[in-house]
Amino acid sequence: MEDWLTAALRAPAVLVTVAIVEGSVPREPGAKMLVTRDGFAGTVGGGHLEHRAIDMARTMLEEGGLARLERFALGPSLGQCCGGIAHLVFEVVDREQMALLDKRRNEDTWRLIAIGGMGPSLFDGAGRQLAGAPAPGFDRTRGTHVFTDADGRRWLADSVFAPRAHLMLFGAGHVGAAIVRALAEPPCRVTWVDERDDMFPAEVPANVTVEATDTPEALVAQAAPGTSFLVMTHSHALDLRLSIAILSRPGADWFGLIGSDTKRRQFEHRLRERGIANERIDAMVCPIGLPGIAGKAPAVIAVAVAAQLLTVWEAAAAAASSLLDASPESN
Repeated sequence: MEDWLTAALRAPAVLVTVAIVEGSVPREPGAKMLVTRDGFAGTVGGGHLEHRAIDMARTMLEEGGLARLERFALGPSLGQCCGGIAHLVFEVVDREQMALLDKRRNEDTWRLIAIGGMGPSLFDGAGRQLAGAPAPGFDRTRGTHVFTDADGRRWLADSVFAPRAHLMLFGAGHVGAAIVRALAEPPCRVTWVDERDDMFPAEVPANVTVEATDTPEALVAQAAPGTSFLVMTHSHALDLRLSIAILSRPGADWFGLIGSDTKRRQFEHRLRERGIANERIDAMVCPIGLPGIAGKAPAVIAVAVAAQLLTVWEAAAAAASSLLDASPESN
């Protein structure tokens, strides 16, 4: 499925953004759907809400108009069992700004949209303006939200943040390629590494960066704290070198190694010989994938591993959010 930002590069289109939620609703503030005359990408939750939003977006696409905020009571008016209230912002796409956003996929960006106004303004993560007309200051400690300025005008502050989850995947074989496909849509970045340049497909998903290198250990050393690592190369010797490099990093980054219980025992012995601490070896995930999924087909392994990574990343995000909520500055 194509993402909303890729689809937006082929405007004309209308972007629909979840701006405010009350009670139980299908999606969170910041969720988006890009609607064209003959299709759509992304989702604001499906069901009657989405059908109604698509119809309204296509009417706006034909008739034009300023950005507007619409309220949808999911239970009484749309018959959806979740029963909450979703407020959606509709805006005609600015193709130049979408192209800038596309280039900034790995950087935090804010969009500031005047409800009842023309085009949005773009700001970087530090609040510096990148494009568009002057706009009021806004709260960058919150996610996507609606606020009212000193003159009584309403604005949507829309956070379009780079994915926090980053996987460094070593190995461009069948399983590695299947994992890349499985992670094409979840909110993450993938650095895909192999020394064999001809193993990579001609096209990769938008969230994937290809690194063809003879010195993959250097990429391990350069990776930011919190990076997740998966090793599944064509060589056990290379797997071992990468394992040593990853487990020698400071901190406790998640590390998965493809292989059987037998391979794990062999690697444990060799890693101890090279001075790797027992607690780091114990934390190594091998075999990989959620327990209970025993299939060996690349696509099956990829689904099991993708689900495993999502549990790791969501736990990390929840822990980071708890720390932020507990900090004095957030109180």
